[in-house]
Amino acid sequence: MNAKQRKVIVVMPAYNASKTLKMTYDALPEGTVDEVILVDDGSKDNTVQVAKELGLSVFLHAGNFGYGANQKTCYQEALKSDATIVVMVHPDYQYDPTLLPEIIKPIEDGTHDVVFGSRMAGESAYRQGMPWWKYIANIFLTKVENVTFDLDMSEYHTGYRAFRAEVLESVNFTVNSDAFIFDQEIVAQAVACGFRIGEISVPVRYFPEASSASFFASSLYGLGILRLCSHYMLHKTGLRKSARYICHSQRYDAVA
Repeated sequence: MNAKQRKVIVVMPAYNASKTLKMTYDALPEGTVDEVILVDDGSKDNTVQVAKELGLSVFLHAGNFGYGANQKTCYQEALKSDATIVVMVHPDYQYDPTLLPEIIKPIEDGTHDVVFGSRMAGESAYRQGMPWWKYIANIFLTKVENVTFDLDMSEYHTGYRAFRAEVLESVNFTVNSDAFIFDQEIVAQAVACGFRIGEISVPVRYFPEASSASFFASSLYGLGILRLCSHYMLHKTGLRKSARYICHSQRYDAVA
């Protein structure tokens, strides 16, 4: 990818991130990012004020619509701004923003279309503070997803992701859930469209201000992943085709 034609936009899906937003933004490598878009999902703190003081492009939801709904707005606004690479960086400072050049490099080099920042590829995420039940569930669900998607990833459940713009233009992400399962739905869509997915190892921080789903919410998320995998296999084997997994050029074909 020609550096002169490249436009890297960082998107931050935010909810009550005022305590960590500035730290996250300040850690983004200077000269790597062309624009930072923050979508606020009905925060009850001063996240929006902090974002405006930092000079970010800020978009507001009228209420708390959900993590998936937030990502939809993030990606739509990034594409409207003519991004060539879109990187999701959570503003809770859990993932290391300084690794942004590494996460976009495989896309710039033309070897991958989607790149994950994996917590499971390097030092044990459990040793870095991931709850044991979440660590075990992550390993189990990743094995299921690797079989489903015919890949060999160390994890799929990271919030640190980079996309070539063409991926977001091709997959029908607007029909996905407004909840956390959006993360896995867009992965399934990218796989179905034949995009190349890779990963880099990233350290992770666990501290009180960093967002973390409860055991109950994580359990529902895990069950949702298993359901998604079964639906995807039905589509993959041709037993039950779904328009959710059709690429843009095929989206209006006769599909049930």
